[in-house]
Amino acid sequence: MSAAIHAALQNPPGIKVWDIHGGVHPAENKHQSVTSPIQSAPIPDELILPLSQHIGAPAEPVVAVGDKVLKGQLLAKPVGFVSAPIHASTSGEIIAIENRLIPHSSGMTAPCIVIRSDGRDEWIAHEGIEDYKNLDKANLIDIIRNAGIVGMGGAGFPASVKLTTRPGQTIETLILNGTECEPYITADDILMRERADEIIHGALILQHLVKPTLQTLIGIEDNKPEAITALKKAAEVRLKDPFYLLFEKQLIQILTGKEVPSGKLPGDIGVVCQNVGSAVAIYRAVVLGEPVISRITTVTGNAVQKQQNYEVLLGTPVSTLLDISGYDERKVSRLIMGGPMMGFALTSQEVPIVKTTNCLLAPTVEELPPPTPAQACIRCGMCAEACPASLLPQQLYWFAQSKNQDALKEHHLFDCIECGACSYVCPSSIPLVQYYRASKAEIRKAESDQKKAAYSKERYEARLERLARAEAEKEAKRKERQKAAEAASAAKAKATTEKATAPTAPADLDPVQAAIERAKARAAGNATPADPAAEAQAKIASLETRLKKAEEKLTTAQANNDGNLDAFVSSVEKLKEKLAEAKATAPVAQVTEPPTTATVDPVQAAIERAKAKAAGNASPVDPVAEAQAKISSLETRLKKAEEKLATAQANNDANLDAFVSSVEKLKEKLAEAKAAMPENAGHDTAASTETQDPVQAAIERAKAKRAGSTDDPKAKLEASIVSLEKRLSAAKEKLKVAETEGADTVDALKSSTQKLQEKLSAAKDELAQLD
Repeated sequence: MSAAIHAALQNPPGIKVWDIHGGVHPAENKHQSVTSPIQSAPIPDELILPLSQHIGAPAEPVVAVGDKVLKGQLLAKPVGFVSAPIHASTSGEIIAIENRLIPHSSGMTAPCIVIRSDGRDEWIAHEGIEDYKNLDKANLIDIIRNAGIVGMGGAGFPASVKLTTRPGQTIETLILNGTECEPYITADDILMRERADEIIHGALILQHLVKPTLQTLIGIEDNKPEAITALKKAAEVRLKDPFYLLFEKQLIQILTGKEVPSGKLPGDIGVVCQNVGSAVAIYRAVVLGEPVISRITTVTGNAVQKQQNYEVLLGTPVSTLLDISGYDERKVSRLIMGGPMMGFALTSQEVPIVKTTNCLLAPTVEELPPPTPAQACIRCGMCAEACPASLLPQQLYWFAQSKNQDALKEHHLFDCIECGACSYVCPSSIPLVQYYRASKAEIRKAESDQKKAAYSKERYEARLERLARAEAEKEAKRKERQKAAEAASAAKAKATTEKATAPTAPADLDPVQAAIERAKARAAGNATPADPAAEAQAKIASLETRLKKAEEKLTTAQANNDGNLDAFVSSVEKLKEKLAEAKATAPVAQVTEPPTTATVDPVQAAIERAKAKAAGNASPVDPVAEAQAKISSLETRLKKAEEKLATAQANNDANLDAFVSSVEKLKEKLAEAKAAMPENAGHDTAASTETQDPVQAAIERAKAKRAGSTDDPKAKLEASIVSLEKRLSAAKEKLKVAETEGADTVDALKSSTQKLQEKLSAAKDELAQLD
């Protein structure tokens, strides 16, 4: 080991070791599994990799069934800040992504990725970064996160989260935990003996990341002399007594004298603590470029012939390790994953080894007899004396039995580290830790349900607010339309009154002559001394410009089948009338120079032009062509309206009724237009439509429309009834489908169906009266 590494990790001399409350001293049973070096376990035929091998959100698969993968390839990416990725432990083929049994005391299943090994154990291309000090903290943490490193001591907390300190947060002490407190487990002990260099390299990387301002400590119990010897060039903290059940918060208190407050993290008091196995994983990820695909696992207990430590590929079934260890199922009392204090019994040997599996314990009945039946609590207080977290286990037990969740939280249930010390010393054999675990799960579920209920309430209230807002907007638009209709009605009434009181021209007066008379009357009343001819010419020029623009808009509207086509036609008509009137009433321009031989009175010229235009416009309006154009326009508008209605139904649009009403009205108009088609619909109108000005043709069609239809009203009603019956049938089918699916459009479709039924009944009644 280099002098630089030794200097970087050398402890200050005379470091003090603090004591903590509680603790128990069960038999160690560690010597059985450290007599042989670490052995590599064989590659199984199938590897089962659960998507959740860590604290936090399960990873999300990025591969599919049938994909070929290589060793170290990413299989599942992390989801959220507290999560970790999963990598392929060997090369092979993805044969399943499904629920499989996972290591859990309840024997539950969870999503897993299953790889069939190809036996080649072929790596992906990978390389590490030897000079990692040139990388900034963010890049190093990304490497650690992408390698899937979690707490290898059994907690499974993502290492990248622990190492991500807040801005401005100062870390005084970095601690490497090598205590390995549980009986039987020797995975960390053998790792420190055989791979001390990798641990020290990992410690240096951690130092570079967190930059401790005070010290870097390695906590090792003095029952591991070989491990201490292997790490003697690093900073040593030797615990003077074999103090078992030593956890992160207790180790911090022993080494620094600082106690992590309830509900806080070590970083809040300036300490970062990592397991020695995590340090090795960090070294391999940064320097070698290898993700976490294996771990050291102890196989021990008198029900196996070969008790030792294996380097096992993650996803290896437990049965594979037991087979190579000479497992005798007849002798075992129960198969335990983890140590005797905090481990749990397995329901199947087909569960896989995961990142937090540090031990498989197969004890005999004599070695670890089954627990005796629980008896009544005698209030001896031994559990409180043994609790290293200084809790009141007896009170927690009563509150757990009565399901008093508020009292459990007030007595700091979640500070319980589930070490099992209270259960170990209980003379009544009460499984206290099991009560605490169940209570924690119930509290978490209750809090989760409460959050879901609050979120549902928030969504419901937001929906009510959205609907109320949409209804208010709808009502405001309705009032605006009503106000506009009333204004239009008042303007129409006023125009009718003015027309009734104005002097009328003789019934047989020619329109051109009428325009002339109006121009003369206006000219006679204009006593302005300004030049009337110049004013008239300016007015004519303005009207011609406006007419040209209006005709361009009308042409565009016709090409686009605009719904406001009638408005454009009316605008062109009015401008033409005004232009003709302006030209007809233009006064004779006064000239000061001798007139030419071809002098023509401008007023007379305008009159002649108007007469010529009236006489030359002899193209008759073809009613069949007009009816066909109207039907084509209505069909196009109906198609667009139905598309908008379908979109509104799919999006649960608040204005759905308006879309339904628009489609109904267009269908009625289309039915009326088809019923009003003239009988000679088959004759050829191509010649007339080809030579007719499109703008003038539109104007003539609008005039014909305003003149009114003279078709048989009975035929119109019959056509309307046929159309209504078809629409009613379609509406009933849509309503039936919506009711079956429980769609939000049921009420709107019911209203639409009822309206169609009413219209159909009214039309039938009217037809009966005509008959």
